[in-house]
Amino acid sequence: QVQLVESGGGLVQAGGSLRLSCAASGRTFSLTSVGWFRQAPGKEREFVAAMWWSGYNTFVADSVKGRFTISRDNNKNTVYLQMNSLKPEDTALYYCAATYRGTRSYNMYSGYDYWGQGTQVTVSS
Repeated sequence: QVQLVESGGGLVQAGGSLRLSCAASGRTFSLTSVGWFRQAPGKEREFVAAMWWSGYNTFVADSVKGRFTISRDNNKNTVYLQMNSLKPEDTALYYCAATYRGTRSYNMYSGYDYWGQGTQVTVSS
C-alpha cells in the first residue's frame, strides 16, 4: 500500500503562484508514475501533470503548459506541482495520484491506483 498526502492549497489572486506537495509513504519502491489531477465543481476530474517515479519524463496538460511544473524530491519521496500565473479557471480540488502498473496511462484517471484526499486551490479574479 501507498499513502499520499497533499498540502499547499489555498486562496490566491489571479497571476499568483502556489506550490502543492504530495508526500508519499509506504511501498513507494513499487511505484512507476505519479500525477496530479484536478476537479472543479460540476466537472469531471481532469489530468494536470505526471512524471515517471524515476524522474525521467514529465508531462503537463495543454491547459497548464508553460505555467505548471511537476517535480520530485527523491530524498523526501515528495512530488511537487509548482503553479505560476494562476487563473480563476484553475480553481479546483487538486489530487495527487500514483500507480505501480506502468506509465502508459499517465494522463488517465483509470491509470492510477492510489489517491490523496485532495487540496483546494481557489484563484480569485
